[in-house]
Amino acid sequence: MRQSTDGVIVLRVSVNGESRSAEVSPGASLLTALREQFGLPGAKNACEQGECGSCTVYLDGDPVCSCLVAAAQAEGRQVRTVEGLAGAGGPAAQDAVQRAFLACGAVQCGFCTPGLVVAVHDLVHRTAENHSEDLDDATIREALAGNLCRCTGYEKIIEAVRQAAADVRSEHRSQRPGQVAA
Repeated sequence: MRQSTDGVIVLRVSVNGESRSAEVSPGASLLTALREQFGLPGAKNACEQGECGSCTVYLDGDPVCSCLVAAAQAEGRQVRTVEGLAGAGGPAAQDAVQRAFLACGAVQCGFCTPGLVVAVHDLVHRTAENHSEDLDDATIREALAGNLCRCTGYEKIIEAVRQAAADVRSEHRSQRPGQVAA
C-alpha cells in the first residue's frame, strides 16, 4: 500500500476474484471503498456501527461488517461481495442462496438482502462442508442475529435458508471427487 503526498492511500485488493486498486482516504471504510471506488453497490450503508448486517461481505473467507473494517486493512486480501456470489451468465448463474431468496419471496425492500444473502451463504456452505444435515430454527436465528430486516417477520427468510441449505447439500453430494464447491 502506498500513501501519496496528499495523504491518499492506494489500496490493492482482490475483489470477487479480480485484482483491483483504488485511491482511498486513510479513514475510509471497506464499505466506502467497495461502493464508491469499486462501483459495487450490493453492500448497503445503514448503521455504520456493525449492528444491522446490511454491509456484510467476506474478507479472506470470513463474513465481516464492511462498515467496521478500514479499507487499508483489506490491503492484499480477498474480498467477496454479494455480487461475487453468482457466476457470469445472469440469473441462471445465481448462487443457491440467491435463487432461494427469490423463490421463497424472502426479498422485501431489498435493503438488508445483500447482507442476509452473504450471512446465509456462509451458514449453508459451512454446514454442507461439515456434512451437517438440517438446520434447526435456533441455529438459523443465531446465524441471522446480526442482520436486521424491518420489513419481514423473517419467516420467508428462514424458509429461504432451509431451501438454500437443501440445495447446497444436494450440490455438495453430487460433486465428483476433486471438484471444488462454490
